[in-house]
Amino acid sequence: MMKRIVLSSLLIAGLAACSSTPVKETEAVKVEDKSATSATKSGPDSKSVTQSTVAVNPLKDPGSILSKRNVFFDFDEYVVKDEFKPLVQAHAKYLGQNGSKVTVLGNTDERGSREYNLALGQRRADAVKKAMTILGANDKQIETVSYGEEKAKCAQAEESCWAQNRRADLVYQGEQ
Repeated sequence: MMKRIVLSSLLIAGLAACSSTPVKETEAVKVEDKSATSATKSGPDSKSVTQSTVAVNPLKDPGSILSKRNVFFDFDEYVVKDEFKPLVQAHAKYLGQNGSKVTVLGNTDERGSREYNLALGQRRADAVKKAMTILGANDKQIETVSYGEEKAKCAQAEESCWAQNRRADLVYQGEQ
């Protein structure tokens, strides 16, 4: 009898030590469901469900390549650079597996006319979309929009700032 109590206590202590959330001493030990279905649960435990949802959602996991959402371009270019191809491929694979929808927002730096920058931003967004569809995403899952120079991340007139503005941003449905 004593062995069972000690073994049960050790098992409970081991489970509590592995838990990602602190366990109050007065609460019974709970086992969280970290599957994708836990995101649909609500009620008094909704805070713990939200925490486990973040751990499951690769789009919000800072350790996942899917949390990176910017593809940067060279001056006056709209070709996806080699360094961003793994990022584009990861998002294409995610779209192919999940049926999610994404909007690709094309951006430019301030150099060039407003009309030129809108067209260049659209070409950048379209280049990312084309790469993603080649890599397995469904064309209907991806929308493209050009903001041209309107959504600048940096407002200083210098190359390091302009480089931050020459990009395509990936925004998943429900994130704007």
